[in-house]
Amino acid sequence: MNTALIMACLGIMLKGMVGIFAVIIAIWGLVALLNKMTGEKK
Repeated sequence: MNTALIMACLGIMLKGMVGIFAVIIAIWGLVALLNKMTGEKK
């Protein structure tokens, strides 16, 4: 088993997971901002 290859693949996978998490947080923030801007006025 090639340990260096496994470590390289884990690094790439970690970057992908962090990227997906960042995009989800950005979309969530945008939706929250739009909701505050266009929501019902009390």
